[in-house]
Parts: sequence; structure tokens; C-alpha cells
Amino acid sequence: MHYLTVSFSHKNSDIATREKYTYSDEEKDACLKRLIQSPSISEAMMLATCNRMEIYVACSDIEDALNHIVTLLTFKGGMSIEEIKQTAKIVDDSSAIQHLFAVASSIDSMVVGETQIAGQLKDAFRFAHDRGYASKKLSRAVSHAFKTAAKVRNFTDISSKPVSVASVAMDQIKQKVENLSGKKALVIGVGEMSEICAKHLTSDGVDTYITNRTRQKAESLACDCGVKVYDYGELDKAVNEFDIIFTATSASYPIITDDMVETVDFQRFWFDLAIPRDIEITSRDDIYLFVVDDIKEIVDTNKSERQQYVRQAHGIVGRSVVEFFEWLDALNVEPLIKEIYQKADAAVEAEMQRALKKGFLPKEYEAQAQKMAQQAMKRFLHDMTKKMRQASSGAKTDSITGAMQYIVNEAHDNIPDKYKHFAKKD
Repeated sequence: MHYLTVSFSHKNSDIATREKYTYSDEEKDACLKRLIQSPSISEAMMLATCNRMEIYVACSDIEDALNHIVTLLTFKGGMSIEEIKQTAKIVDDSSAIQHLFAVASSIDSMVVGETQIAGQLKDAFRFAHDRGYASKKLSRAVSHAFKTAAKVRNFTDISSKPVSVASVAMDQIKQKVENLSGKKALVIGVGEMSEICAKHLTSDGVDTYITNRTRQKAESLACDCGVKVYDYGELDKAVNEFDIIFTATSASYPIITDDMVETVDFQRFWFDLAIPRDIEITSRDDIYLFVVDDIKEIVDTNKSERQQYVRQAHGIVGRSVVEFFEWLDALNVEPLIKEIYQKADAAVEAEMQRALKKGFLPKEYEAQAQKMAQQAMKRFLHDMTKKMRQASSGAKTDSITGAMQYIVNEAHDNIPDKYKHFAKKD
């Protein structure tokens, strides 16, 4: 069994490329369904955020699984197989697990230490698991990823000042506007980023409104944030009334376009935090438009301030990867140990019946004799199985486990006679 990851992120692709690989829930479901149709892929999961689109799979053949994934992606984004392989980060086994752990720990994020990625990863796994696309293998990896992220939070100060893409966007607006008090802002969408933006805006004295296609959802979030609701049907009017607009919807097409924009006598600040982008307009002097990939300056400052913690976090991630594979190796040896004990019990039972049949043992002593024989067998096997567990975390685990499997397994008919370690009976 292998792990394989194909990743498009802010580190290897621009926003235009990442927009090609955005999925609605229906498209995501269809993609995962097609992924596990490959005979080489047993489980699959997709993580999609404003900064990344990543596919994680458990597979039996890395090359075949990769070809299947890349072929699906060519139909989705229109990129050639060569372009995808040159652009995406493609890693397998320990490197794939290291990447997953780093993502969960937010050290692979554009905003290092951001707080949203853990929830997004949890949602991604739940989506795949609930639909039957992810099971035990990915569950183990994701579970250990969360444990690693907890270690990073507990043993470093990387999240001492929680940040997110939304909070970074707010810092950007504060650099452009000296006094936010009295400004009027519209937040479009009801996701986590929208909630963060709304709370930041109200705390800075901004007259804030929330709008969404589903008014009931907008009203619910507005109540939580202590802001007002704006009618989504009047969005074309809002773009020319509000000083600040934050938008982070899951729309598959732009919701604000050139034909909606009029000339006004005040400066407007628009933040498009969606992938694909919600705003598609030509450059204008009276509108400062920021998209996810534009907030580099604050991001770079954030990284330099947290560099020490990032190094510590990478060390934790590296050790966690080693521990994870040692744990997997230990899991592989347990069924073998169980089989050894089962064969020992069967041998005790067979000899007990033989002794009774031959008259070597009185019937009234059967229970005591059987218990003594079982205890003797357990004592004999204890040291051997203990060493097997210890060896499962070492470099020779495969050869040791393989040898024990050969000894325990009675079916050696697939081995040529000249390689068998016993004389062939006439």
C-alpha cells in the first residue's frame, strides 16, 4: 500500500491555474468516484481551499494511480499531462505523508500559522468518508496529521497570534485607510472567511452588512456577528454604494462584472477571497482590487516573524512521519502474531485430543492439562513475539516479517521445488 498526493497550491501555481481546478460538491463527488474506479486506487480525498487543490489517495501502484489522476485533471482543467506534471507537486509515501502533516500544521500555508486549514482538512476528509471514498488508510493518515498539528501548536508559538487569509486582508485595508470608522462595508457570502471579515469590520467601527443568495443564511450569520442584512438581489446597486466589499462565495462564475460598475466620487476597496474569483473587472483608478495572490507583503512579513517556529514545526513534522510509518509497520505485524498464537492453540488442542484418545491423560485432568499446555506455549512465544514487535520499527522489518510469514504460512506451493527448504517426498 502507498500514499500519493498531487497538489496545486500558491507555491507552484498562480490563481488563474488554481481556478481551473475548482469543484462544486457535485463535481467533487464525481471526481472522487472516478478516482477510485482505478484498480490501483482504493481510497481518495480532495482538499480544496482558496490557496490549494490537492488530491490524496491510497494506492497499490503509484505510477498507475498517478496516470489515472493526471488524466482526470487534464479533462477538468484543460492542461496537458506534461504541464500538470511540471506544475503540480507530486509526492508519494513518506513525502506524501510529510506534505499532509505540514498542511495540517499550517506551515505549508500562504499565511503561516493560519487557523482555518485544520477545519478545511477535517471537512475534506468527512466529505470523502461519508460518501465511501475514504476509509481506514486515509483515516489513519489524517488522524496522525491532526495529532501532529496539535504538537506543533503546543510546542511552538506558531499560532500564538492566530491569523487567516481574511485577517491578513483586513490588515491590508488598514494600511490603505487611515480611519475605518464611518465606512460602509458589504460582506458577500456566509462561510468562515466571511464571518472573520464581518467581525473584524464591526470591531473597527465599520457599518457592516452581509448578503447571500440564501437570505436565511445571511440573517443567521448577521445575527451572530451583530451586523445587518443586505438584499442579494440589489448587488448591482451595492457595488456603487459601499466603500469596502469582501467577497468569498462558492459561485462558479463572477458575480461582480464591469457592466455593474459606475463612476463614484469616493475610493472603493474590494477584496476577492474566492477561488474561482468573484470579481472580474478591468483596472480602475477608483477601485483597489485585491485577490488572494496579492497579499504577499504581509504574508512575507508573517513568514519572517515566524521562521524560528517554522523550523521547530518542521522538526516535529519530520519526527511524526517516522513515528507514523513505525506505527504502520507495527500494525502489519499484529495479524501475524495473532496467527502464530492461533496455530499454537490449535496445536495444544490437537495434542490434547490425541492424549485423551491414546489414554495418556485421564479425562478428569483435561481442563488442567489444557490450561498448563496453553500457558507453556504462551511463555514460549512471549519473547519471540516481543522481539517481532520491536523489530517492526526497524530497518529490517520487511525481511523479518516476510520470513515469519513464510514460516507460519503452510501454502508454499507457489515456490519452485529447488528453492524449498525440505526434501520432496516420494
